[in-house]
Amino acid sequence: MGVEGFCPEAQAAIAAYAPRSTSAPAAVFARELVLAAAPGSPARARAFLFAASRLACFAESVGLELSPGVLLAEATVERFILVGCGGRSPATVRTLRTNLRALARSLKPFPEPVPVALSRDRAKQPYTEAEIGGFLALAAAQSTVARRMRAGALVCLGAGAGVIAAELRHVRGADVVQRSGGVLVTVGGARARRVPVLGRYQQPLLAAATFAGQGLIVGGRDPGRRNITDELCLALSADSALPRLQAGRLRSTWLVVCAERIGLGAFMQAAGIRCSQRLGDLTAQLPAATEHELIELLGDAG
Repeated sequence: MGVEGFCPEAQAAIAAYAPRSTSAPAAVFARELVLAAAPGSPARARAFLFAASRLACFAESVGLELSPGVLLAEATVERFILVGCGGRSPATVRTLRTNLRALARSLKPFPEPVPVALSRDRAKQPYTEAEIGGFLALAAAQSTVARRMRAGALVCLGAGAGVIAAELRHVRGADVVQRSGGVLVTVGGARARRVPVLGRYQQPLLAAATFAGQGLIVGGRDPGRRNITDELCLALSADSALPRLQAGRLRSTWLVVCAERIGLGAFMQAAGIRCSQRLGDLTAQLPAATEHELIELLGDAG
């Protein structure tokens, strides 16, 4: 963007920029760089000036040439962020990086295209209690004992313990146990854990686990098969009055019930937290819950 025609107040802010903590060459470099970027407001100009001058001071300290082509290169900016921002808050460091990248983009004669926004994978809609009741009724109406047990286990593991599709095919009957006053499922894989089963699903899941014994609770011989639950899902989607059965929606049903029990919605509303990453940072500071605590909170202890 050219200088001609851009905000006069921003031009004045750039011309008046002369920080005492910055050398004269660094200040000149920052003014010329920001002037060429033609910011649209005085606030934007000052933000660019601060970022450019800090980058220039870092360059002087490590012997780099005060040249836009050298200092605004991605590698130089990242080196500055990682090495030259000691003592600054994380928020300030993020702002510096954002402004330096914006400066670099504005000075390119042919800016790179903006990345296309990709859709975010949202949580699936949970099932209602009536819909879960319909699925359990369909499971109980299957033609053989084996199909009844496997279909019931599919619903109970998903809606009662939040077990996802990739984990379902690995769960064996022996992984479901009565302990610590409730029922627990041991889930293996990358997110290995013990999950307390919600009270509504405990007895049907225990029956299915007893039937399976050491075998896979939803059937099959090879847990590596990716479509091992497809036939069961199809059988439980036969009633036109019910929505299609999906493992992801079963897990969402469990998540919503647990969130209500622990008061997660009220906590996030009161704390003003919307980012799940921040929740992860907080829970990492807490002690791990015992089996008894998990069951009391989530699993309907007897």
